[in-house]
Amino acid sequence: MNETIRLVLTIVQVVVSLALILTVIFQSGKQAGISGSVSGAADTFFGKNKARSLDAKLEKLTTVTAVCFIILTFVLTVL
Repeated sequence: MNETIRLVLTIVQVVVSLALILTVIFQSGKQAGISGSVSGAADTFFGKNKARSLDAKLEKLTTVTAVCFIILTFVLTVL
């Protein structure tokens, strides 16, 4: 029973780690925001609605998958 749970959690951890890698890869670089704020482009439509943009959603998804990965790692270590 314990080995079955460990196997299932290991498979879930591999899936979560792949999701974490993909969410990090799909995010845009932060340097575009720095150069945009220097030139005054921070007040554009996308700057005002950052919470609704794809980058904001990817950032939240990255945080969730990272927390899941850490929790799964601790659980697998205890088992």
